[in-house]
Amino acid sequence: MTTKILALTDALGNLVRFVLLPDSASTRWACRRSLRGLAFDALIADKAFDSNAIIAELDARGAKVVISQHPRRAKPIAIDEEMYKWRHLIENFFGKLKEFKRIAMRADKTDQKLHLHDLSGRNRDKLPMNPNRP
Repeated sequence: MTTKILALTDALGNLVRFVLLPDSASTRWACRRSLRGLAFDALIADKAFDSNAIIAELDARGAKVVISQHPRRAKPIAIDEEMYKWRHLIENFFGKLKEFKRIAMRADKTDQKLHLHDLSGRNRDKLPMNPNRP
């Protein structure tokens, strides 16, 4: 069974809401449900959230819509390109989450192997086996 992860972060990339969904669940429906009860000025998202219903809800709240448009959208909506660059914060969050996945699933069976990986997951062959040694 596969799952989808819906994560909402604040402007600094700190986790605000986290939802684990079955693969068959609608991402757009889950997004609309996850936004309930949250106060925010803008929503930065990718194409998976390009929905007329989500955009209408954001407009009704007075929130800025910064969602990458699906190429087949009949009437493209102008977005703030500078603000969209901040989407990397959520990507950074998922990068951190994947690092914990390595530990949780015990992909690296020994503590010494864990020391060979930095936070980006790149292999660091040059590290000494004893992390306490210079």
